[in-house]
Amino acid sequence: MGLSENKICYDVIAERVSKIIMGNMEPEALHYADHQGIKSFREEIANFLTEQTASTNPVNADHVIVMNGCCSVFATLATALFDPGDGYLIPTPSYCGVYPQMCKYADLRPVHVPLQSKAFSGEIHAFQLTIQKLEDALQIARVQNIRVRALVLLNPNNPLGTIYSQELLLGCLQFAHRLKLHVIIDEMYMLSIHDDTPFTSVLSLKEVPDPQRLHYIWGFSKDFAMGGFRCGVLFTMNKEVKTAVTQLAVFHQCPVLVQHILTQLLFDKDWINCVYLVKNKKRLGESYRLMFNGLAALGVPVLKSSAGLFVWADFRKFLSSPTFEAEEELWQSLVKAKVFISPGKSYGCCEPGWFRIVCSFPKEVISIGLQRLHQGLQAHSQECGFPALQSKLNRRKWSITI
Repeated sequence: MGLSENKICYDVIAERVSKIIMGNMEPEALHYADHQGIKSFREEIANFLTEQTASTNPVNADHVIVMNGCCSVFATLATALFDPGDGYLIPTPSYCGVYPQMCKYADLRPVHVPLQSKAFSGEIHAFQLTIQKLEDALQIARVQNIRVRALVLLNPNNPLGTIYSQELLLGCLQFAHRLKLHVIIDEMYMLSIHDDTPFTSVLSLKEVPDPQRLHYIWGFSKDFAMGGFRCGVLFTMNKEVKTAVTQLAVFHQCPVLVQHILTQLLFDKDWINCVYLVKNKKRLGESYRLMFNGLAALGVPVLKSSAGLFVWADFRKFLSSPTFEAEEELWQSLVKAKVFISPGKSYGCCEPGWFRIVCSFPKEVISIGLQRLHQGLQAHSQECGFPALQSKLNRRKWSITI
């Protein structure tokens, strides 16, 4: 339950892709391709993003670059934007893969914008990003003599599963514009929303303060449960950045055959909108509620979220002390019980005791995971001398009502 993969829609995706593969393969699928990506594929991506993000202006395929995964997009984009030693602001907790990819070709310094579990005055929920927190982190970077060149945002957030409001998005863009910072925004989970919370894509904003410094990332791994296809997308209006990234893309090309398959997948808009997205949202919601209720039965609070393939869970009461060493001890106890979840420290969380748990599994797998989690917590509690764990799980079937 540590790897963020959508395993509840494999059957839907596999059925559709199998029909594409069984069709006639075009000879172009065997040829070398443009490093930027096949034109027909980029056109379908542009049409798809225009529709799904409710983009104010049609996405221009000439400004779309395709690579073998979003990690490659982060790596090449960072190389184009930064000089060695530069820094970038990133709210934490945040996806742990951003830092190693941003530093793959350049020696960069992440500047964390720490978000706390306590909602302060004027904040609506825990772990809320505010412009003041960006300002505070920037001041710390200046004291440390770090030249900040960009702001990195993940919306919906990984691992929190929260969605930025339109007001906050605009505030972040205005903050970056005032300081002449680039904004890299990752919307990897924009279609993985499991409730009715509205999602505002940055592409839908009518007035973007500095479109030349805005760089948009999306991919097929999460929303389409196709991590193995290795296909990430960059959309940037900056011609110089596009040229530089395209030159680096020669080392990160998405296989031509994959591009042909995905072109046909995106072309089938009726299947996407009326079949896949409907089933995906329904199944994600069921899995989320199953995990949410199961953790509640174990006495583990969960941050209310609306998107993603995971929950952000609070295990602080199971720590022997409020330290990251104690968090790792708890994690080791859970690993011994054969359940793998991701500790908050790996996401840069400033408070020990929070864990990300992936819930995009069939119900049977979630039930087994909850059982092992219960056993691991029991064993850890005994070792620490805590009171016996009281659980409301069905001990015979280990089932939770959705």
